[in-house]
Amino acid sequence: MPDIAFINGRFLPWQDATVSIDDRGFQFGDAVYEVIRTYRGAPFEVGAHLDRLDRSATQLSIPQPYTRRQWVQWIQHGLSLAGYQDAKIYIQLTRGVAPRDHTFPSESRPTVVMTIRALHPLSPETRRSGVTACTCEDLRWGRCDIKSVNLLANVLAREEARKAGVFEAILVRDGFVMEGAVSNVMAVQGGVIITAPESPRILSGVTRTVVLQLAREEEVIVDERFLSIDSLYQADEVFLTGTTLEVLGVVQIDGKLIGSGRPGPITQALAARWALLTG
Repeated sequence: MPDIAFINGRFLPWQDATVSIDDRGFQFGDAVYEVIRTYRGAPFEVGAHLDRLDRSATQLSIPQPYTRRQWVQWIQHGLSLAGYQDAKIYIQLTRGVAPRDHTFPSESRPTVVMTIRALHPLSPETRRSGVTACTCEDLRWGRCDIKSVNLLANVLAREEARKAGVFEAILVRDGFVMEGAVSNVMAVQGGVIITAPESPRILSGVTRTVVLQLAREEEVIVDERFLSIDSLYQADEVFLTGTTLEVLGVVQIDGKLIGSGRPGPITQALAARWALLTG
C-alpha cells in the first residue's frame, strides 16, 4: 500500500510532491494544518477537523480553496488510493506563493498539501501501563487556539521529553498547566476531571471534545479550569487525549508517581468508551 501525496488538486508520486521555495508556509510559517485519523478506513470526526481547519484559516485570513464537499471528496479519494485501514491524514493550507515580504501579498492562491500515511497505533501494553511525562515552560505564541504550522516551541518541548526519556512534554505557563506538546492534558481529583478551558492558550482538540462528552455521559463531573503544577502532581489520575493518542494514562510526571502508578479507573473507563465508539 502506498503513502499518498496531494498538491493543489493533484495526486502524484511521493518523490514528485514539491512546493515552491517562495511558498509562504515555508518562508514564514504562514499556514495552518489538520491531522485526521481513520478507523477501518473511515476518517474519524472529519467534519469537526474541517471546521477547525476553516476556523484557523479564517483567523489568519487565508481563503479556503475548496468547499466542504470537495475536501471530503479529496480525502476519500486519497484514502481509496492508499488503502490503509489505519491512516493518518495530514492537511496543510498556506497563503500561497509570493515574493518574500512580511505583508500579505496583493494576489496569491493558497497552496494545499495533503499526505496520507499508515498509522501505527500505540501498543496495547503501552495503553495498559501508561506513559511518563515531564513539564517544561510554555514558549508558544499567544494564539495557540489557531492550529498553525509554527510549531518550533512544540518541537523543542518534544526534544526535551525525548532527552528525559519520557513520552510527552506538558507545557506550563505561570505555574499552570496548559496542555501537552502534542496532546490535551486532563487530571482527575476526587472523581472530577479538570482540564484547561478553551481559550487562546490551548489548542482544543477534537478528541478532547469527544472525550469530555463521553465523560459527561458517564456522569463524571468536568471542571474546565487551569490547574497548578503542584495540583497536577497530586492528582489521582492524569491522562492525555489526542487524535493518535486517543485516551492515554500518565503514570509519572517529572519523576513523581501519579496516583497508584497505573492508569486510574476514570482513565480506563473513558479509554473503554473510546474503544466502543471507534471499534
